[in-house]
Amino acid sequence: MRIVVGVSGGVDSSVACYLLKQQGHDVIGLFMINWDEEDGQCTAIDDYEDVKRVCEKIGIPYYSVNYAKEYYDRVFSYFLEEYKRGRTPNPDVLCNREIKFGPFLEMAKKLGADKIATGHYAKTFEKDGLTYLSKAKDLSKDQSYFLNQLSQKQLSSVIFPLADIEKDEVRKIAKKLGLSTAEKKDSTGICFIGERNFRNFLKSYLPAKPGKIMTLDGEEVGRHEGLMYYTIGQRRGLNIGGKHGGNGKRWFVLKKDLENNILYVSQGECAELFSSGLYASEFNWIPKKVDADEFVCFAKFRYRQPDQKVKVQVLDDRKIKVTFFEKQKAITEGQFVVLYDENGVCYGGGVIDEKF
Repeated sequence: MRIVVGVSGGVDSSVACYLLKQQGHDVIGLFMINWDEEDGQCTAIDDYEDVKRVCEKIGIPYYSVNYAKEYYDRVFSYFLEEYKRGRTPNPDVLCNREIKFGPFLEMAKKLGADKIATGHYAKTFEKDGLTYLSKAKDLSKDQSYFLNQLSQKQLSSVIFPLADIEKDEVRKIAKKLGLSTAEKKDSTGICFIGERNFRNFLKSYLPAKPGKIMTLDGEEVGRHEGLMYYTIGQRRGLNIGGKHGGNGKRWFVLKKDLENNILYVSQGECAELFSSGLYASEFNWIPKKVDADEFVCFAKFRYRQPDQKVKVQVLDDRKIKVTFFEKQKAITEGQFVVLYDENGVCYGGGVIDEKF
């Protein structure tokens, strides 16, 4: 079987290539450039050097493809629009749907691929002609959350070689092979921002509008640099700690008033920081919409969060209402809610529009 692997220059995709070759597949590495270097501090140049070293060591051909325009049009534009709306988007989820499993999949087919593969920690399985997505064996590294928007066509085309392998074992394999990526640090954050200051980056695309920081009882406690720079539940970078007596506890961002350009905060975790539920739209059902109008399952509202028990009401094909069994802290509009059954099989995910 010919398999085109999305190689990133990291240890996970490196080992994925090796495992597939060991299984006897015809493996090709394909590196994606998703951001113009002139406009960012992405590590694409260094990463591609690692791709070359790894692929040559393993003995597979490799290519690079530039999707910077597609990324800007399909992911980055959405990222900016969400920030304009006062929301906090998750571009990694969109990048998977629109780039890594979109144009990349089409290019792989042009290279004669029967399947594509990535270094994601996730699983797929087939049942009754449908492809299901579920959590990986290494739950501490599971990335199914970021794959919640994939379609049946996309999921049925991909192999996840690391589905049943622990991260420590992946590094051991890479070290044993002498791969240059064996000790390479895992990438974090958003590629196009890199190591730069987030606020400075955003400021170059969206005009900042400073305003008041206030408590819910109307006291002004500081000035914000622009509502787009803050997210619900944030407790660092407010520059008001210790300035205003009170109870000595940390300050938290509660909400944003876009109309009046006010950032509302509280000192300590007040009741307003917690929610009883949420509404989500653009829900992508994997593998298909559930039959029930109402059901109980588990949910994540952010990556690395422990599963939370919830009740889901299906409002229409793409909208759901989620009620929490226990109140949840810092639910953030623009992020994704992802649903799972008790066995870690993913129902799908949608964009959080409103909390209550």
